[in-house]
Amino acid sequence: MNQSLFRSARPYTRWWWFSGPVDEAAIRHQLDWAKANGFGGVEIAWMYPQQPGRLGAAWLSEAWARDAQCAAALAAERGLGCDFTMGSAWPFGGFHVPPEDAARTYRGLMPQRLHKSWEASLDRPGGPILNHLDRHALERYARRFGAALGLPWRDRARGRPGLFCDSWEVPVEGLWTEGFGAAFLSRYGYDILPLMPELDAHPDARYDYRALLGEYVLEEFYRPFTELCHELGAYARVQCHGAPTDIVAAYRLADVPESEAILFDPDFSTFAASAAALDGKPVVSAEAFTCIYGWVACPGPGPHQGEERLGDLKLMADGLMANGVNQIVWHGMPYNPPGDHQRFYATTHVGPDSPLAPHFAPFNAYLERICGQMRRGRARADVAVYVPLEDVRMAGQLPPELRRPGSAHYWELRETRMPDRLRGYGPLWVTARTLREAEFAGGKLRCGQAEFSWLYVDVEWLDDGALRDLMRLVRAGLPLCLRRRPTQPGRNRSPEYPSLLTALMNLPNVAADIPAGMPPPLVTGEDIPPFWARDDGRETVLFFAHPDARSLRYPMLYERQWNETPASRALTFEAYGRRSTTILKFQPHESALVVLDRQGASPPVYFGLEGGARVR
Repeated sequence: MNQSLFRSARPYTRWWWFSGPVDEAAIRHQLDWAKANGFGGVEIAWMYPQQPGRLGAAWLSEAWARDAQCAAALAAERGLGCDFTMGSAWPFGGFHVPPEDAARTYRGLMPQRLHKSWEASLDRPGGPILNHLDRHALERYARRFGAALGLPWRDRARGRPGLFCDSWEVPVEGLWTEGFGAAFLSRYGYDILPLMPELDAHPDARYDYRALLGEYVLEEFYRPFTELCHELGAYARVQCHGAPTDIVAAYRLADVPESEAILFDPDFSTFAASAAALDGKPVVSAEAFTCIYGWVACPGPGPHQGEERLGDLKLMADGLMANGVNQIVWHGMPYNPPGDHQRFYATTHVGPDSPLAPHFAPFNAYLERICGQMRRGRARADVAVYVPLEDVRMAGQLPPELRRPGSAHYWELRETRMPDRLRGYGPLWVTARTLREAEFAGGKLRCGQAEFSWLYVDVEWLDDGALRDLMRLVRAGLPLCLRRRPTQPGRNRSPEYPSLLTALMNLPNVAADIPAGMPPPLVTGEDIPPFWARDDGRETVLFFAHPDARSLRYPMLYERQWNETPASRALTFEAYGRRSTTILKFQPHESALVVLDRQGASPPVYFGLEGGARVR
């Protein structure tokens, strides 16, 4: 269980340490302020110097480590957690990465360099990017970092730190590593290298390349990352989004899967939350309030930066929590001695000089309260939904109108959403890897520690292995909704695939719509607001965001709070063999909690702009 990895459900904040002098008195001052304003911990992220030519202690030096260890000790004295980004800036890389450990494409070493790092100035890029397809390169990188920081801690009072891996920001086109070509030839029986210069002209081969690349990303990066964190006496908090892999499987490898908003829309968080539910991990974190009105390249600032509205932040946080997030990480707080006003170029500013300063304490108390409720028991879900991973791997680039900063391809899944018709079931995502280990027994589809009544599949392409697992599970009794007849992707087609698919579709427990006899959804009603449900065996607690949160998309409209309107929703709940009906009456900015038990639904508790609770 990863609940113990956070000292409480209080929000954390990323703490930007810009390359330059670090003072113990300033560390004390900022940690005292953070505690007084309802923060539960910090995550130190080492970044570029704000003043070119004024660099801090050498990266991974004893002086650098003393400052970080001092911060961890002072945080522990105050009952705060202290995590660390494993590296300077992101993705992993830097001057300490030797050429043999650097990222490469099929043409040779990758030209990308690590920008905005502690080691580099704004006009001088840092060292090479780490090879994310070679676990041995990652091991050398992580062990250098851990040894410099003195991990594992000998002083247990400092607690178990989290080591953080930010979102994938390594160029994917042509990504390669030693042995990849031979592995591809062994797997698929043909040479991919001659096709690499014009891979988009060969979508079947491109699919095979992306499928094998995805396995490398899992086995050579995300799995060993968590193993290395444990070796260093830490836990792994990981953002897997943007990676060219099965991100549900990748998130499952982390101790704490972390999402992000609003470069990724709030409902994208269901991928991380589904992964946590599959393994019974109660904590799902999210980097929150990043570039909410739009991103502008360094040095920024973005639109309305420094003018963020509390109502906008609450609506975004509510959207995250209604999609499975239960640990907020503010983005974020710059290192600032008293009287200084350093700012990070792409963030909602956290600190005593923020216009939001009067609101931090009450708003953080609200986030702590809801996140605490959303850690009870386990996620309640009646239906599993198959991620159309094969579809997005077969697809090309996103059209310009769907792109956003750092986004270009369908395989990034930013445009993949739960079917609206399943909203009331509280669905969770599963993938082919999930089905590989799944069983149907006792009337339930058992995937890890999650249980479902039935499975929903709506895809154009379906892998041969996934088809065979579906056949195994359906023959065991699994009710399956198969919306359409899929096709096998990739260059190598199984001659048995068409007949096997026909046999599957002819089984009596396979339907093109919701299978007959399925339990009713947890929530029914017209235009159900975004919600998340947790069940501890005695009660089911449901958190509802304001209905306006459904439409949250990047970039957020400024002063969205003024556009919110009162809204009513008549909802029927089915839990513990009892049906009850409630009318949720939202005022602007409000969210709601409803608790279900064997007596029915409790009166809704509403939370206003700064989190004050009332029953109406």
